[in-house]
Amino acid sequence: MANPVSIRLLVAEDVPQVSQHVRNLLSVQSHVQLLEVLSDGSKVLEAVNQLRPDVVMVDLLLQGKVKGPQLIERIRDSGLDIPVVVLTVPQHPLARDPNRGIEAVLTLPFSGFELVNTLTHVLLDRQARTSGACRVISVFSPKGGVGKTTIAFNLAVSLAQMGVSTALIDGSLQYGDLRSLLKVPSDVPSILDLPTDKVQESDLRDVLWRDPAGIDILLAPPRVEMAEMITPRDIEKTISLLRRLYEAIIIDTPAALSETTLALLDGSDTVLSVVTYDSTTIHNTIALAEVFSSIGYPPDKIRYLINRSDSSGGIGKDELMRALGRRLDFEVVSDGRLVVSANNEGMPFVVSAPDAAISRDVRRVAEALLGRTAGASVRH
Repeated sequence: MANPVSIRLLVAEDVPQVSQHVRNLLSVQSHVQLLEVLSDGSKVLEAVNQLRPDVVMVDLLLQGKVKGPQLIERIRDSGLDIPVVVLTVPQHPLARDPNRGIEAVLTLPFSGFELVNTLTHVLLDRQARTSGACRVISVFSPKGGVGKTTIAFNLAVSLAQMGVSTALIDGSLQYGDLRSLLKVPSDVPSILDLPTDKVQESDLRDVLWRDPAGIDILLAPPRVEMAEMITPRDIEKTISLLRRLYEAIIIDTPAALSETTLALLDGSDTVLSVVTYDSTTIHNTIALAEVFSSIGYPPDKIRYLINRSDSSGGIGKDELMRALGRRLDFEVVSDGRLVVSANNEGMPFVVSAPDAAISRDVRRVAEALLGRTAGASVRH
């Protein structure tokens, strides 16, 4: 990062060799201040209250009266809102889980760069989330063909029309749905052109595609096999940086629930789940709702949008809501002729036909998700 943040770190570690390893790594840099290393987990909360660290690092295998997992839970439940980085070993893998208070995971052995970079991104991401300066919204559906990419594109443009600085991420890394929709040349840079070791603002500006509709787009790779080169950690770093540059980020996600898709959803404040009056889509949506609940997503993170709401196909709205177990948050009507024409031209229909019912519906979704109205700022 061009201007490193200052980080106050507290470590809970009872293995002397690991403690010394961390001390050695931090001794050669200046912007992480190691406040204290505690070997007794029962003393950590008291130290947090006294020392006010920015980040706490906890060994998952911490022993004693308060073991590692218990300490992580206590910090999460304390109300102190301190991000936790968990240290582990390959034999005990652990996934990042913000809902459990685990903002990042470091697996031994790690380098000084990995340590400092992880701490920096965790703190910046937390600051961005708590400041409310940016909203990250993933547009998701567990089934293709529901209009997800079209909604994501037009939703992003609607936000830009409201005067909101907006970035759109093509999260369909294998097939590049947005690249195809907008007819972007194959030689235009993609997320793959970002350096994997250290992403900076200048790097991001160089690879973003500026759409005529007023949004910046981070495109997917131009070829299917290139998607394998992008890791969940790359996605986390990219979202964290974009949060610092934009007021809103819209992510068009793939239907497959892979590790990279989960990284996109984990990094989002809201998951806008698109459903249609189709039995397969409804079945898959219900199944995914159970998955989201099991991994700890709070109910208010998931918002349901019924697309083509005036084309029920014999399934009633009440029946759909009973199946979902909750009310629908948004409705968008169908307009096949307008949508197909606009998509064939790579043009957002909210621009080509701003007074159409479907355009008004999408603008209402944009206004609700950001908690503001367009007013006079909308450019027709």
